Amino acid sequence: MAPQGGAAGSGQAATWLQDLRSTLAQFVSTEERLGISAALVALALGIAVFLAPRLVSRATAEIRTRVLAHPRVPDAVTDAAWLFPATVVVRTLQLAVFVGAALSLLLLWGYTGVAADLAEVLAVAVPNAAKLGLTVALFAGALVGTNVLEEKLDSYATASDNINAHQQGIVFRVLQLVVLLAVGMAALTVWQVRIGGLLVGAGFLGIVVGMAARQTLGSLIAGFVLMFSRPFELGDWVEIDDAEGIVTDITIINTRLSNADGETVVFPNDRVTNAKITNRTKRNRLRLRLDVGIDYEADIEHAESVAEEALTDLKFVEEVPKPQVMPTTFGDSAIGLQLRFWITNPSAPRRAQAKAEVLRSVKLAFDREGIKIPYPQRELLAREEADGFQLREDRRSRPVERSVSED
Repeated sequence: MAPQGGAAGSGQAATWLQDLRSTLAQFVSTEERLGISAALVALALGIAVFLAPRLVSRATAEIRTRVLAHPRVPDAVTDAAWLFPATVVVRTLQLAVFVGAALSLLLLWGYTGVAADLAEVLAVAVPNAAKLGLTVALFAGALVGTNVLEEKLDSYATASDNINAHQQGIVFRVLQLVVLLAVGMAALTVWQVRIGGLLVGAGFLGIVVGMAARQTLGSLIAGFVLMFSRPFELGDWVEIDDAEGIVTDITIINTRLSNADGETVVFPNDRVTNAKITNRTKRNRLRLRLDVGIDYEADIEHAESVAEEALTDLKFVEEVPKPQVMPTTFGDSAIGLQLRFWITNPSAPRRAQAKAEVLRSVKLAFDREGIKIPYPQRELLAREEADGFQLREDRRSRPVERSVSED
């Protein structure tokens, strides 16, 4: 396709040169050629030095005033105006004027061969320059388009509760990838590259990459599943399998937690989607349990009332819902009571502080009321049918008496 276009361009250039040569051949005298040459140079200088800068400057001012300053034009378009500086446009117009004047002068003075060679070079260079400019314009438009999409997505996320930061980031990356792929295919079309063969090669390459990176692709798909299912968000305190911590980052490939010890735990997203997830901050409150044992001789109801009173007026324990004290087990050495209470804004440090506060308060209350928290102990009883305990007689070894013979 490209050689045929080049040949067609060369033929058109030759035809144009012949017509121009025939027109200029009427001026045969040297004086006439000098006059025409002076006029061409003056006209080229006037257009390149005076007219082109003013036209470009006026057009730029009109565009900024009437287009870029319009309230409906996104800020991203205004910010991208530097991609098309007026100086480049002015220099391009000046170059075109000088090249045209030089070509006319060569034909006027009979240098037809040099003019034909120059025209052939221009016939190839100008279309390629136009393609290059169009390619730059496409990618500049893609940059502007992605910025506009980001602004619109930010506005939508700010005004809506249906999308979080994680979803916003993934949606933007997907849209950005789609725009870049579309612009890339358009640029290949401009340069007359056959896309069909590239698509077939990309298909085979995708199969090979998919077979070699199944786990990574699984994590990628799981990332989209997490984006739409939303079991947790950034900043949530969650437990995944046996690890718990604050969600610090959610990418398409993995999820990161920061635990109470300052460690960062990284989970592949495919493992997260198949794991048991406990979100402790979803409802912004959490119920905690603490077990305590009382002596079998203690009054259970009195111990319950003392424990409930000890759970009131604490810094980390909420009054509503009301704390509860429930008997739960007959232990080996104590009756088990379970203290149930709620905290808000749950986190690992807050949970530890609440349990420590409850433990101190209940221990002081039990000590004040004389309620014993017994140590582990065992009681041995003899069965009646076995005639009680059989005690072994205490048999101690007696000293051996020796007879001492007298000499």
